[in-house]
Amino acid sequence: MKILVIGSGGREHAIAKKLLDSDKVKQVYVAKGNPGMLNDGIHLVGIAENDHEGLIQFAKDNQISWTFVGPEVPLLNGIVDDFTAAELKIFGPTKAAAAIEGSKNFAKEIMNKYEIPTAKYKTFSSFPEAKAYVKEEGAPIVIKADGLAAGKGVVVAFTGEEAITALSDMLEGNQFEESSSQVVIEEFLEGEEFSLLSFVNGEKVYPMAIAQDHKRAYDGDKGPNTGGMGAYSPVPQIPQKTVDLALESIVRPIVSGMVKEGCSFTGILYAGLIATNEGLKVIEFNARFGDPETQVVLPRLTSDLAQIIDDLLNGNEPVVTWLEDGITLGVVVAAEEYPKEYQKGMLLPSNVNNLEVTPYYAGVSIDEQGRLIANGGRVFLLCATAKDVETAQREVYDELEKESLDGFFYRKDIGEKAKKV
Repeated sequence: MKILVIGSGGREHAIAKKLLDSDKVKQVYVAKGNPGMLNDGIHLVGIAENDHEGLIQFAKDNQISWTFVGPEVPLLNGIVDDFTAAELKIFGPTKAAAAIEGSKNFAKEIMNKYEIPTAKYKTFSSFPEAKAYVKEEGAPIVIKADGLAAGKGVVVAFTGEEAITALSDMLEGNQFEESSSQVVIEEFLEGEEFSLLSFVNGEKVYPMAIAQDHKRAYDGDKGPNTGGMGAYSPVPQIPQKTVDLALESIVRPIVSGMVKEGCSFTGILYAGLIATNEGLKVIEFNARFGDPETQVVLPRLTSDLAQIIDDLLNGNEPVVTWLEDGITLGVVVAAEEYPKEYQKGMLLPSNVNNLEVTPYYAGVSIDEQGRLIANGGRVFLLCATAKDVETAQREVYDELEKESLDGFFYRKDIGEKAKKV
């Protein structure tokens, strides 16, 4: 098989690398990808993810067996619909199904209709009305841009003033452009969060190993929300019975509901969940692999990823098996000041030569000497699989401490919650 992966980040690096592990795969192309992927034998394609016609022509010209969509934006722009119309196989949800991520309000409405547990909410496009609601409800409270905001459109406000500032930024200040022309205001939920991803084809669900992401920028879950500063899988403090309950009360009902609504889902469904004192609740759904969860979940897959996708696309029953022992942990290295304005151009470590750890590259480019330099907020992730969380932490953090990382920062507490079990 020859496979095309659409996207450019660490998530797509992990997907492409795992696809290449298959003895059935001859070549993996990534559009556009990033130069950090080249060391793994991945071929880069200079076509932007929003150039559907160019990607379709490339797939035809190169006899691509099928295409895998990594990020959310092309899904919401209808790339699956366009490839399907061109009679090309592609793995991901249609534009209609991707609305489960593209509109928080749509997701809330479908959850309410099919009695899927989630936080109490109200949707607003008027700042005065939203402000009045916040004053009535009080803090803490959660403000979410209705549309996509690259993982940064959520403010957990612990004071009324903070909530009203967030509302003003989004509704009056056009912070996320069209994505924040409408906001969803939710009750604040307390509990243990985890991510449950699944391969989905219609009403068929094949769950993955669960993971826990770290969204806040700084140690101790302080600072602004980011796209994710690290993750680990599995999550020992979440028992299997809770995962089973999540599948039966949340994941299966949502995919069944989407079939009934005429927007059947095929692809990767991400359920961001929280175990509260009142039971399990949904924080969000995404229509694709999470980042950085992908980088710690896929290394635990012991069956053939390419074969799984191929089976799902061809209506066959896939074999999905997971590593049962140990833990996989990844730490994101980001540009200083991320997720605010940050510098670019800093030189990356020339070679991570520790066999115990794996780098996945995201926001990188190359300089005139062909060296990797920073070109984004989240620059790379370092990942290790070990017998326990302490060993995995030691392997990753020891390697990071060896490197010269001027102009970068990373959290030093990824995985700490797993030690409490």
